[in-house]
Amino acid sequence: MPSMPKITVNAQRVSDELEKLARFSDHDYPAVTRIIFTENDIKARDYFKSLAREAGLHVREDSIGNIFVRLGDESALGAIGTGSHCDAVPHAGRFDGTVGVFGGLEALRALKTAGFQPKRPIEVVFFTSEEPTRFGIGCIGSRIMSNTIALDKVAALRDKDGLSFDEARGSAGYKGTVESAILPKGYYDYFVELHIEQGPVLEREKKQIGIVTGIAAPASFRIHFTGEGGHAGGVLMPARKDALVPCAILIQEAERLAKASPSPDTVATVGVVKVHPGAINSIPAKATVEFDIRDIRLETRDAVVTAVKTLAKRLADERGLKVEIEDINSDPPAVSDETILKVAEAATETRGYSHMRLPSRAYHDSLFIARIAPMGMIFVPSKSGYSHRSDEYTSPEEIGRGVEILAQTMAELSLR
Repeated sequence: MPSMPKITVNAQRVSDELEKLARFSDHDYPAVTRIIFTENDIKARDYFKSLAREAGLHVREDSIGNIFVRLGDESALGAIGTGSHCDAVPHAGRFDGTVGVFGGLEALRALKTAGFQPKRPIEVVFFTSEEPTRFGIGCIGSRIMSNTIALDKVAALRDKDGLSFDEARGSAGYKGTVESAILPKGYYDYFVELHIEQGPVLEREKKQIGIVTGIAAPASFRIHFTGEGGHAGGVLMPARKDALVPCAILIQEAERLAKASPSPDTVATVGVVKVHPGAINSIPAKATVEFDIRDIRLETRDAVVTAVKTLAKRLADERGLKVEIEDINSDPPAVSDETILKVAEAATETRGYSHMRLPSRAYHDSLFIARIAPMGMIFVPSKSGYSHRSDEYTSPEEIGRGVEILAQTMAELSLR
């Protein structure tokens, strides 16, 4: 195997690029809101592509907006992939996903500058629509790439204004069939995503690098209750069919179930509640509550999901309400490839960085790429564990270390 060249990463350059990227936002800095296929998302895409072309790297885009930047010649062998996303939930921070995209680009630039010649091409992906903000389901780009979402489900996706996924991508200039974005078999030999931890473990344990052992399995669903509205003063309590009260009971029960789970990784979140008619002096006639349940272990996650759904039906029966349960997604966990884990650990030890193995409790595009290729992830610390908020922070030095490990890991894998 050829010897590895010295790989030098320009951490300050990545930091500066992330700062500029953060200005492409629907809200004022340091908050970042960047919704897929909107004006600021398109500006972010154009900025990324311009940097890749300036570096002399090959750029292509597929029909749904995934952007691929490649180092190395075409080969009969599968590529070594990396990448993440740049869309951002409302009032988020500037490092979630973006570290993996712009850090991946810096890894390719560093390898190119070092004169590295990969046996397998190395590629960074700017994934489309990792966040569920616009269409209610996350990781649309990687789901389609890995052929793990039905095409009719993609066609049925609508945003809050009734615009379809096809119409939205068309408005951003993306044409062609959705099916054409499905990757051919063997496209990737390995895939390694760089990401901020989005949790407090690395900081608490004073570790510089996290080597991710697996990605938690997310399940999300909506529960719709329909009751009877009325004037807040005119309908006495025994006669009420309030659609919102069972939502409140379910939220509290989901929290109790997650805390009581035998798995320490079980988490339950409700981030959306919708009420009709939504007036302080009107009894809610309709209410919808959306649940996000996650765990590294499928059986303990599904136990919470089943318990919440069963209680919803019982509450509806007891209160004379109609109930409808709508599944959004239910995905299995992903286990990291041991070869990737060992190569990444060797890279950290070569550079003298402290490291530890840990799971990812947030889900990522790698969860779906794991269906078609061996997968691994590299984490860098998140200050105080903060993410999806404007004070999310990872220092340039921490990002630089992550990019170094990513570059060396991908280089080693490309020579196998």
